[in-house]
Amino acid sequence: MSDRLAAGDTAPDFTLTSDTEEQVSLSELRGKKVILYFYPAAMTPGCTKQACDFSESLDSLRGAGYEVLGVSKDKPAKLAKFRERDALTLTLLSDEDLAVHQAYGAFGAKKLYGKEVEGVIRSTFVIDADGKVELAQYNVKATGHVAKLRRDLGLD
Repeated sequence: MSDRLAAGDTAPDFTLTSDTEEQVSLSELRGKKVILYFYPAAMTPGCTKQACDFSESLDSLRGAGYEVLGVSKDKPAKLAKFRERDALTLTLLSDEDLAVHQAYGAFGAKKLYGKEVEGVIRSTFVIDADGKVELAQYNVKATGHVAKLRRDLGLD
């Protein structure tokens, strides 16, 4: 398991393939604030709720200067189905080898139904325009997370 990130850390750069087969690099988003969130699997109930919440808030988040990127280990084709099925408007990224998950500390030991397992840790990072971590949240809840994040960012 990799170390967890904290406010003030430099956000690890990455280039991942999106649900539209485009290459997206964090470094290309310098000058913008980025909300980067990691979720376990497309088209599961909790991940769907979280993605829909981000989609519904996307216009106001963008209006506040944030770009939103969702990252999972799913293949781009599955992410495209997820986007279409749920009319998602945010960018979904594929990290099949979990390298970016590990760089952000979003993969490792976690509790699932009382047992310790190795897996994706639902996490959200707010990255400032200079590429520094402004906020790092681990083990977030799928339901209500976007509303809490908006409060944490002073957007409500």
